[in-house]
Amino acid sequence: MNEIWAIILAAGESKRMNSPKMLLPYKDKTIIEKVIENVTTSAVNNTIVVLGSSADAIQRRISDLNVMLCYNENYREGMLSSVKCGFSNLPGKYEAAFVFPGDHPGIGPGVINMLIESFRSSAKKIVIPLFGGQRGHPILIDQCYREEVMRLKPEEGLRALSVKFPGDVLEVNVHDPAVLNDIDTIEDYMNQLNK
Repeated sequence: MNEIWAIILAAGESKRMNSPKMLLPYKDKTIIEKVIENVTTSAVNNTIVVLGSSADAIQRRISDLNVMLCYNENYREGMLSSVKCGFSNLPGKYEAAFVFPGDHPGIGPGVINMLIESFRSSAKKIVIPLFGGQRGHPILIDQCYREEVMRLKPEEGLRALSVKFPGDVLEVNVHDPAVLNDIDTIEDYMNQLNK
């Protein structure tokens, strides 16, 4: 099956924000709704949203959107636990899967499609966007690394995949700083709103 999946990570506790950042207003939506819109209007075929903290409130907000949901019981263990939750809910066969942090509402369909096209025109299996020489999000990972992702240790994190297999990494220069702009603090949030 030549399907591209997206795993949107929306399980975090938003400790530095003191409120669920996925539900903060962003343009005419919430942050999580904007991320889902960007992904589902791209060439991605199917989308999984990983829930954890504030799961009920987020689920109510996105219940009418065309996404699958999975609940990460271990969300307090960090982002990798949500990545693994998403990967464990992928079908038996697919082409590749994005790991997409839920706090990057500025990454539009154009960037997502560019990464898919770069992946399909290359023999490399791990695609990472690059802006100004810095690696950003989302990461696109070929199905062949599924078990490798599931074996990663919490202290390593997902970045360890590109460290272990540097020869299989394709860095794609993009012209959008949004790939670097996550929302961890109120300052980050206000900066995003003003763009």
